[in-house]
Amino acid sequence: QIQLVESGGGSVQAGGSRRLSCAVTRNIRDIEAMAWYRQAPGKQRELVAEHRWSGSIEYADFAQERFSISRDSAQNAVVLQMSGLRPEDTAVYYCKVLYRLRNYWGQGTQVTVSS
Repeated sequence: QIQLVESGGGSVQAGGSRRLSCAVTRNIRDIEAMAWYRQAPGKQRELVAEHRWSGSIEYADFAQERFSISRDSAQNAVVLQMSGLRPEDTAVYYCKVLYRLRNYWGQGTQVTVSS
């Protein structure tokens, strides 16, 4: 069993930055993939970025050149650094990990971007 605890959400003005962190209760070296998703009101949950065990990283088009996903081995966490935030980035952001072919989700953290 794996537990994920997200932090770093909050309110920010457009153009600002936010750093989200997802602490994992297992050594992240054992995790096949770690990702961030988001869900805005009335919309489906969508992928923001994924970091795979192989080292490859995938970003959604809207995240290219604004967001950066990384693994923090010291904190046993996956981090999403967001900059150039826009009001349309307002959503609940969820951390997801893939471990032994099973997905585990965090509880989500709200990010609100005001214009």
